[in-house]
This record gives sequence, structure tokens and C-alpha cells, in this order.
Amino acid sequence: MQLEPVKPTAKAPGQAFTGDVYVTPIHQGQEPSRMTVALVRFTPGARTNWHSHAVGQTLHVTDGIGLVATRDGTVIRMRSGDTVHTPPGEEHWHGGTADTFMCHLAMLEGLPGGEDPTTWLEPVTDEQYRAANER
Repeated sequence: MQLEPVKPTAKAPGQAFTGDVYVTPIHQGQEPSRMTVALVRFTPGARTNWHSHAVGQTLHVTDGIGLVATRDGTVIRMRSGDTVHTPPGEEHWHGGTADTFMCHLAMLEGLPGGEDPTTWLEPVTDEQYRAANER
């Protein structure tokens, strides 16, 4: 058993996020575990770029109201206590609503050898974001 001390929170990189997003790493698995967990806080209007995960991703909302959207136009409005899973390879984005903070645990599995399991794509346009908020 091992206690992992609280790690510093950092602002998420602008090349993968729009708006103010803050990430607190919680766990980075060591082989054979490849589990990665982070607490991610989105200010109103903030969101990820489009992206996908090689082994999928699970989001568990701890506070606020957020959105997850996929390329086919599906939008899920998630609230505190909700859990959303995106399957491997599904292009999606997630973030806070236009007027509400949202905080979630982001859980995903890394790839063997430490290769990044996330493929970052283009930013979500303001039009795409507005349309998701209207649903």
C-alpha cells in the first residue's frame, strides 16, 4: 500500500484546450498498471479540443454541469455524480457549459511502453460549442 501525496494543480495547455482548465494529477500507474487519473476543472465555456483515446476514457463528474459531444452530433449533458465512457477511438470533446463550472475525474489507460494514448485534434469551434449548449 502507498499513500500518494497531493500533486500540484497546473493550467492545462492552450494547444489542447479552449478557456481556463486546471488539472490535478491523481495517479499515474506503473507497469503492469497503466491507469491514469486526473481531476480536471473547467471554467464556464472552457473545453477540450476534439480528441480520442486508444483504450477509451471514463469521466466521472464530481461537481457542476458539463457536456460531452461526439462527431456524430450526440451531446450528453452530465451532472455531478454522472459517469460517461467514451470507447476506444471515438472522437469527442468535453467541458463546462456556457454558464457553469464543471469538474470531473478523467480516467484512462495508457499504452504499453508509455506511448501517449490520447490523439489531440483541432479545437472545438464556437459554433459547435454553442450548438451543444443549446441541446
